Amino acid sequence: MTLRRAQVTALAQAITRVGRFDLAADSALTAFFREHHELGVHDRSLVADGTFAWLRRRRSLEALAQTDSPRLVALAVLVRELGHSVRELEAATSAAERDWLAQFKARVHEELPEAVAADVPDWLWERLGAIDVDRAALVRAWQAPAPLDLRVNVLKATRDEALAALEAQGLGVTATPWSPWGLRVAGRPSLARHAWLADGRLEVQDEGSQIVGALMAPKRSDMVVDFCAGAGGKTLLLATQMRSQGRVYAFDTSAARLARLAPRLRRSGLSNVHPQTIASERDPRIGRLAGKIDRVLVDAPCTGFGTLRRNPDLKWRRSERDVAELADKQRRILDAAATLVKPGGRLVYATCSVLPEENDAVADAFLAAHPEFHEASASEILAKAGIALDTGARLRTWPHRHGCDAFFAAVFERAPASIA
Repeated sequence: MTLRRAQVTALAQAITRVGRFDLAADSALTAFFREHHELGVHDRSLVADGTFAWLRRRRSLEALAQTDSPRLVALAVLVRELGHSVRELEAATSAAERDWLAQFKARVHEELPEAVAADVPDWLWERLGAIDVDRAALVRAWQAPAPLDLRVNVLKATRDEALAALEAQGLGVTATPWSPWGLRVAGRPSLARHAWLADGRLEVQDEGSQIVGALMAPKRSDMVVDFCAGAGGKTLLLATQMRSQGRVYAFDTSAARLARLAPRLRRSGLSNVHPQTIASERDPRIGRLAGKIDRVLVDAPCTGFGTLRRNPDLKWRRSERDVAELADKQRRILDAAATLVKPGGRLVYATCSVLPEENDAVADAFLAAHPEFHEASASEILAKAGIALDTGARLRTWPHRHGCDAFFAAVFERAPASIA
């Protein structure tokens, strides 16, 4: 495909805009496209793909490019990451730029320092070395885009029905290996306006997130709280597991985040979800529910490094200092959420982080401070749900092992009143 000069320019401008790191990458790109109405559908797709490829491979690309020029970096992205040939770029480049590209291509196999080749900051590379994980395999997974995972709304369709319908439309789709509600779509099809998403039969949700929801295992009559609901992906899954019975409170401190739940809730057909914006983890509305809730999910704010395939800007926007600050916040939120759990109830602490400071350290501190809770086995709970995923007592999913985002979860159960 022959590229135009304007396309290279647009990609360079988008990289510059996103590279301010003052907004999440998708928000920055949305703002960029809003300011550039002249870009057509194909141009926008090229710019989005190129920008996210740059975010994933930024450090190695810039080390090999040996330039601060956004335009030359854009050319490097097009050649190394998106697979365009110099011939395809001939009409879009000057003779000097083509000479530079030839020199760049000669360098692409040069050996780089480990953290640079891994496309992560030095401090994160060092932290990963202290984790019981194949560090090289993990960062290779982060360097590639994530697949598109969907969750079937079982109130409106079965997974087999959804699978058959998408296959009939020529989409490469398979059932996810672990989640009983999940589908994985091959390639990069645009499904934003697909009928099954528009009417709530399908939701976009990573398989790892679905597995976390399965750990809650709510009963239909339960009172449930999603303590950090955000845009409500797990909220909707919990409410669906309850077959729109019982009551699900979706709490979040951000009204803007909860506002994104509203249209999804309308499409879902669910009537048991009650979104509420709270001022903090100590909001009086939380106090009124103390000791009354059967299931509480704390999907805590975190570095988000488990989602780097989808959100590669996080590794450049987060700092080492953020880890300690977030861990302190996670402990406060978990302590507050625990007050809601009734005797015999369940509390699930989850993050999409890979760092022990946000995961095991928080879970261990909680158990030490709350003798009224004991830890339950995540693997045993999943087995009861028919999910044959055994990662031990605590859930740990990895993109290079399980094909989904990296999630951590620990399950705590409060002692029944008779033995508390």
